[in-house]
Amino acid sequence: MKTTQLGRTGLEVSELGFGGIPILRLESGQAERILGKAFDLGITLYDTAHLYGDSEGKIGRALHGVRDQVVLASKTMKRDAAGAAEQLHNSLRELQTEWIDVFQCHQVSAESEWKEISGPSGALEALSKARDKGQVRFLGVSSHSQEMAVKLVQTGMFDTVQFPFNIIENEPREALFPAARDRGMGILAMKPFAGGVIDDARLAFAFLRQEPGIIPIPGFDSEAAVEEVVGLFERDNEVTNDDLRQMEELRNRLGNRFCRRCEYCLPCPNGVAIPTAMGYPILVSRMSPPTATAFAAKAMETVPLCADCEECLEKCPYNLPIPDMIKEHYAQYERDRKNSGQ
Repeated sequence: MKTTQLGRTGLEVSELGFGGIPILRLESGQAERILGKAFDLGITLYDTAHLYGDSEGKIGRALHGVRDQVVLASKTMKRDAAGAAEQLHNSLRELQTEWIDVFQCHQVSAESEWKEISGPSGALEALSKARDKGQVRFLGVSSHSQEMAVKLVQTGMFDTVQFPFNIIENEPREALFPAARDRGMGILAMKPFAGGVIDDARLAFAFLRQEPGIIPIPGFDSEAAVEEVVGLFERDNEVTNDDLRQMEELRNRLGNRFCRRCEYCLPCPNGVAIPTAMGYPILVSRMSPPTATAFAAKAMETVPLCADCEECLEKCPYNLPIPDMIKEHYAQYERDRKNSGQ
């Protein structure tokens, strides 16, 4: 695995990182084996967050013996100094470390959030103090709004920026990435598979590796998946005309109205399995309707529990019309069941 510098931080990291969301769904032993496999194959950058359940704890247990050989990044959603300091303390404990290399303000997508973070008694106040104490080496920010991300980059207050970037969501090339490069910032590319709607790893990373200076941070839920993606990085990148055609077809087919499975919409107060319901059309496209309806039945039967409370609308970083979409998908599910004779 080749290495590169993470922007102006001077941190030497693998050109492929490890995103910490999928391992929260795994039992501890399995997650730690996957993390160990990733390290053995040369991945040295691990990104997680307080929001990701027990992800920090699993990473801490798996990597504490090689702490001086890895770069750990975590995040806080807290906007106030006291809350950010508390979550940082928790992250240090869970990750079993005395310092976190990159600590990020998580999902900053509104001007009001930035004003709170950067204002008196805001999160940056606590994180700057933690940096002075050596508990944090560098500060970063993540966002799902390109307009806001560009503004955050331009403040000059962060060393790294994390943003979705994949075959479908390629807009950061135009404004965000150039702004970050101009300031020597490290760039972390989340959602390399667009939340799972891209299932061809070779195609996904053929696209990503065309963009200089970015570090993709895919999530992994199996040792085989780690081996597959690392194997791609062990070869020179090649993008054929057929690859370009397939990439364009994906963009045209999916547009921006699709769920990235970030799960920020959860928990639903009424028990709706939102991510599965949002992804039902993708599931059907990969399976026959009888197989898809049987596979998704338990989750899809929760859709009628939706009470249009709109709590999910407030949480969704992509501003998707979730209640309308899951009802559309439920109608499709019912048609598929009927046509399959179920």
